[in-house]
Formats: sequence, structure tokens, C-alpha cells
Amino acid sequence: MTMKEITRILEGEILDESTEFDLEGLCRACQVNRKLAMDLVVEGIVEPSHRDLEQWRFTGTAVCRAQVAVRLRRELGVNVAGAALALELLDEISRLRRALDRRR
Repeated sequence: MTMKEITRILEGEILDESTEFDLEGLCRACQVNRKLAMDLVVEGIVEPSHRDLEQWRFTGTAVCRAQVAVRLRRELGVNVAGAALALELLDEISRLRRALDRRR
């Protein structure tokens, strides 16, 4: 391993409920255009904090959810509605697993 490889610095941003993005930030984080980001809102994949487009804000958790939807589109060719359904099913699986864990 070379010294250059050892000293490489990784940068990132923690995405959680306290992190906030506007529409353009969501687009950058997901590497999508504005129309696709708005389609994610229309399909209910992510929900902005305000009704007015200029005041839309998204949590880091919402951005992670959008990134999963975008990955489903890119890697599996799923449309936005299909990605929304897949996310609903993944959420349901998580809820069922938590309920099962509580019963054990």
C-alpha cells in the first residue's frame, strides 16, 4: 500500500432527521434532475415539509429513501410508481420484522 492510498480522506454527510435539504439539494444528493425529484414527491416516495415549492425541505432520511428509489430505477429499470410500491413493501417487511422481534 502506498502512502497516497493510506492518506486518502473520505468525506461524507450524515443523513438523519436533523439534516435538511431543499429541492436542489435533493437533486444533487440523488443525482437527478428537478423533474424526477418532483415525481418522487408526487408518488409519495418523499414528502416535503411545506406545500409551497420554494419552501420545500427534505430530511436526510427522506433523501436516503429517494436514493433507494433512484437506485431501483437505474439498476432495475423500475418506474417511479414501481419504486414507490417497492419502498412500501420494504417498509412493511421492516415493520413485520420489528413486531416479530418484540414478540420474541
